[in-house]
Amino acid sequence: MDLKTLASAVIEIAEERGIPQEKVIKIIEAALASAYKKEHGEKRERYKAKLNPKTGEVKFWRLKLVVTEDMLLSEKEIEEMKQKKRKNKEEEKIRFSSDRHILLEEVKKTNKKIKPGEYLEIPVESKEGFGRIAAQTAKQVILQRIKEVEKEVILKNYKEKEGEIVSGIVQRVEPKAVFFDIGKTSGILPGLEQIPGEFYRPGQRLKLYILKVEETAKGPVIFLSRTYAKLVSKLFELEVPEISANQLVIKSIARESGSRTKISVHALEEGIDPVGSLIGQRGTRILAVINELGGEKIDVVEWSEIKERYIANALSPAKVLEVEILPKNKARVLVPTDQLSLAIGKNGQNVRLAAKLTGWKIDVASIDEIEKEKVKEVVVEKEEKKKKSVAKKEKRKQKK
Repeated sequence: MDLKTLASAVIEIAEERGIPQEKVIKIIEAALASAYKKEHGEKRERYKAKLNPKTGEVKFWRLKLVVTEDMLLSEKEIEEMKQKKRKNKEEEKIRFSSDRHILLEEVKKTNKKIKPGEYLEIPVESKEGFGRIAAQTAKQVILQRIKEVEKEVILKNYKEKEGEIVSGIVQRVEPKAVFFDIGKTSGILPGLEQIPGEFYRPGQRLKLYILKVEETAKGPVIFLSRTYAKLVSKLFELEVPEISANQLVIKSIARESGSRTKISVHALEEGIDPVGSLIGQRGTRILAVINELGGEKIDVVEWSEIKERYIANALSPAKVLEVEILPKNKARVLVPTDQLSLAIGKNGQNVRLAAKLTGWKIDVASIDEIEKEKVKEVVVEKEEKKKKSVAKKEKRKQKK
């Protein structure tokens, strides 16, 4: 094994695998220590290696755990263990071995600062190369540890990206899930997180929301979503620079994926048109988001701290004449008769999304309905008066 070649490969491995260089060096050092033990050491001995990545120089040490008499098993305790066929546990006393342990009183002669439980490092002769078996051992250790560290790095990196969007390429399509290449690893798009009616083909590139990252025995699993409401706001963040510049803020989103989304936006600086900023010149910005979502309709409305105005805006594109705030978080909205079906929407979708966007229970009524209610109230009132009049006449007759 050429140590200089190994050292020069450290940076390359780190870059290719996305692993910090210092971790790669530690992996190689562990492999070198294992190879040294295989070639020159005994079974129970421990070794440490230190690699200089610039020069390729490697130094080796033999390690011995510093112990005291009270940390060791007595001859009597060892005999009892043998008779009972009981294994020594980590939390119990140590069975002394001259290959792995050294007494504190012996070490104190040359090293007064060392403490029990620490390792004494004994320099050993460095070797320029190793035999075939030792080299193979080192290679296996490196590959195994790099895979483990890769998993750790992926888990950490994507855990930090939860709640963000990522670009992915369809790898394969299965009945219950679609698998995406998202860079350093693969992500899974479960059936419930797929936009209804959306089709996926290998090689297709899409934007996806990182829903959650879970650690499993096979490695980290990244769960993706195309239906999550925040996917829409994240897509707008990519298209609208005013959002990242903190000139605009998306206040709320209501989405029925694959069909329609309502999004409310508020300007944090004067002179900025919040709705126009999201739509863009000739609708370029909103069209980019719509195309990414497969043609899903998007209504952009202006947020307002005035409840009545916000509720009216949320029912866009319908025109609203009046909003009445009622108890128990309810609102009654009056619209022109010809706007009633538009305000309610197909299967009640527009009013349903508006209610979800604002957080208010919305009851929509037209002028005709109000007029009918008023006429009904007048008729009921007349009927009540008539009944009262008849009742009074009956009482008079009874008195006579």
